[in-house]
Amino acid sequence: MEWMKKTGINVVRIGEFAWSKLEPEEGRIDVSFLVDIIKRLHENGIETVLCTPTPTPPIWFSHGHPERMHVDQEGQVMSHGSRQHACTNNAYFREKAAQITEELAKKAGHLPGLIAWQLDNEFKCHIAECMCSTCKGLWHEWLEDRYGTIDRLNEEWGTHIWSEYYQSFEQVPQPAATPFLHHSSLQTMYRLFSTEKIAEFADEQAAIIRRHSDLPITHNSTLMFSVDNERLFQHLDFASFDTYAPQGKLESYVLNCDIWRNIKKNTPYWVMETSTSYAASLESYAHPHANGYLQAEAVAAYALGGQGFCYWLWRQQRTGSEQPHSAVISAWGEPSIGYENVLQVEEARKKIEPLMLATKPVQAHVAMTYSDKARMFHQTEPHNGIRYKDMMTDLYNVLLTEGLHRDVIFEGAELDGYKLLFTPLLPHVSEDYLSKAKAFVESGGIWIVGPMTGGRTGEHTIHTSCALGEVEKWTGVKTLFTFPMDEQTTTGEAFGETAPLGLWSAVFDADAAVGTIKSGVATGKAFLSETAIGKGKVVMLGSMPMGDDGNKLLKRMIRHYAEEAGVTVKTDASPGTIVAPRMGDDGKEVWIVVNMDGKGGTVTIPSKGSVTVEPHGYSIHQVTKEEVHS
Repeated sequence: MEWMKKTGINVVRIGEFAWSKLEPEEGRIDVSFLVDIIKRLHENGIETVLCTPTPTPPIWFSHGHPERMHVDQEGQVMSHGSRQHACTNNAYFREKAAQITEELAKKAGHLPGLIAWQLDNEFKCHIAECMCSTCKGLWHEWLEDRYGTIDRLNEEWGTHIWSEYYQSFEQVPQPAATPFLHHSSLQTMYRLFSTEKIAEFADEQAAIIRRHSDLPITHNSTLMFSVDNERLFQHLDFASFDTYAPQGKLESYVLNCDIWRNIKKNTPYWVMETSTSYAASLESYAHPHANGYLQAEAVAAYALGGQGFCYWLWRQQRTGSEQPHSAVISAWGEPSIGYENVLQVEEARKKIEPLMLATKPVQAHVAMTYSDKARMFHQTEPHNGIRYKDMMTDLYNVLLTEGLHRDVIFEGAELDGYKLLFTPLLPHVSEDYLSKAKAFVESGGIWIVGPMTGGRTGEHTIHTSCALGEVEKWTGVKTLFTFPMDEQTTTGEAFGETAPLGLWSAVFDADAAVGTIKSGVATGKAFLSETAIGKGKVVMLGSMPMGDDGNKLLKRMIRHYAEEAGVTVKTDASPGTIVAPRMGDDGKEVWIVVNMDGKGGTVTIPSKGSVTVEPHGYSIHQVTKEEVHS
């Protein structure tokens, strides 16, 4: 604890894997170990985030009870060890998880020094949907609750194809191993069911804690796990995430900050885990970050709306599956390779903390919609290997490198304050989302729809009235056909740029063309169209511009519509450097400039002209509102 104070660590996170320590024998719960630690930490000026230990049920729970364990799609029953080996829907698991959580909440919920709770650890990190008998029964209940009658399910899914018609809910299988592919509706709905159930477990845990503690509750999630983060955080108090993005993918790190800032609007998020130098396990390890990068990560996190910046982990583990993972100090008690970088972060934190507390992020004019539900649709129908998160990160990087201050929002977010909305890769556009988008456009916003947006129903089937459903009906833009474009033979031109076109594409009537197909089987037709509606405009992007030339075309498109929409919260930061605009209650605006790539950078400050920032350095500049938005 003395050493923690020297390194500037003022909060620790404990307990998430400690179930066997707290309940070594079934029914004999003693949490005094954690209570004593929290008290001692408080006495030393260190606060605590207490975690529920539910990801690692003890051996007494697992041994001899395969019915309690997670079962994967291939029918393999997980054995004891590692974590997440139990089915979180199992009734006995829920009972024991509730008991240990309640005991923790009773004994520690009002301790001085305890500032927050974390539920479990990284839900669905190593596993996806469970195929056990418990989940099968809950699946049938979920289907009956959703559809009411089996006839409606058959109609909505179109189960007469390949004789998949069902006579009762009990006959509907789980999407376990099968000779070819399961029905699209079955796969996607089971994913939705699974994410709803893990969110219900989080709700249950939070409700138990709230009976004994009024402290805020979170969970440390990511965009890679088999969860619906929008639903998961619906009843939690603040958002937090874990990130081990490599230094070369700075856009992935900044994307996380921009999305987690908006999960619980106006409530600061936490980076709950990041490595001091590199991530590792027994199987693999990443390369160490360059010296200085950790400071850039921390300053960027705080500047973009964060409140906490935490490391995994304090002391290198001497046992277990993550022995090689970097830490603040080594297993033998000496400073690690990342130790000096931790000190650098603390020095930066002390300098910027007063400004962070006195300001908050400026309202962005540009928003991009991110959807875990969309990810589930793409898992079911990956179109030759689409990885939703990776492709969304690439599209997000277009906004980032164009210098646009941007928000990344989930489907349920409100659209107030935005001028340009980008909705790519959203197969199903819900009635609620479309209603908000319509209001946004009619009041003056520009909505870029696509690529691969709107072509599927909520049950993961194809529309039969028109290709893109209600989006197409509303805009009046005729989709002639949809098909997988071949980027080797197909090109398109828009805004003076020509690029290959690829992936699953929608081709429009040429009367609405802003971008025209120049070669391929649909030559002369439109892949990009725009329609004025109310005071605003809908832009339909039917195909994905590919490669470097495609990136140029996308940038020109975004730049064009950002200017037309009147987007003014933007900068000209050089590649690898980001700008986070913040504003205080007094109306004064500051820009925090951070170099993330270690090459140094430049940006034009309205009140100062061009300024430079050192490799992995940061600088703070006060600007007036009039100057910034002129």
